[in-house]
Amino acid sequence: NRENDITGVASGFAELDKMTTGFQRSDLIIVAARPSMGKTAFALNIAQNVATKSAENVAVFSLEMGASQLVQRMLCAEGNIDATRMRTGSLEEEDWEKLTMAMGSLSSAGIYIDDTPGVKVNEIRAKCRRLKQERGLGMIMIDYMQLIQGSGSRGGESRQQEVSEISRGLKGLAREMDVPVIALSQLSRGVESRQDKRPMMSDLRESGSIEQDADIVSFLYREDYYDQETEDQNIIEIILAKQRNGPVGAVELAFIKEYNKFVNLDRRHDEREAPPGA
Repeated sequence: NRENDITGVASGFAELDKMTTGFQRSDLIIVAARPSMGKTAFALNIAQNVATKSAENVAVFSLEMGASQLVQRMLCAEGNIDATRMRTGSLEEEDWEKLTMAMGSLSSAGIYIDDTPGVKVNEIRAKCRRLKQERGLGMIMIDYMQLIQGSGSRGGESRQQEVSEISRGLKGLAREMDVPVIALSQLSRGVESRQDKRPMMSDLRESGSIEQDADIVSFLYREDYYDQETEDQNIIEIILAKQRNGPVGAVELAFIKEYNKFVNLDRRHDEREAPPGA
């Protein structure tokens, strides 16, 4: 049984879980990408999978997007509802039924969203301590690292030193709470100037000590973002560039943009994955 090989928290994506054996407790997992690659959607999908399938409580710290926006996105992914119709308030009859079901399954899931902008690591830690004590906690997600305020305790620090302090703080948080912490990270523009735009470890270098502090560094890459003509439409690569206790390599998922949703991709059995009547 493949599920028996999962020793950590399952992401809900089979190929990824096979490589990581699940996200381990006290691990800091970095998910880095250029803007608009889908990193928020990816992390939210994982949070949903963990909360609904593994019945673990997940704390989501969203420093960029408001809670209501996040909830809308999660409802679309959960119910397979067109995000544009949801956003513009032009839902169709069938959408309402899906929405009711999605609301049912999400309302019973333990997802706690905190959308305080410019929060500091010690504030995140205090909130997680309280949540762990009162409800229990299985995973923490932060969107995204560079928006966390430095403590400012040592005046005149460069932003690079601040980000190093933040990534060390997040690793400390993972260890203290004994849960995986998934922290999203922006990538520098340097990626854009290369022929091969797949992110590499060096793209994180200027972000201080993220690379050293992280147990897993993963990058998201979509060929169709750069090349509209590619055959690989809506296929996203999750590149594991560093894994302290496991292999590195890449897995592919399908990204259903309309629903803000990632799904397992089985290229060998495409015909089986196709919807009936397709």
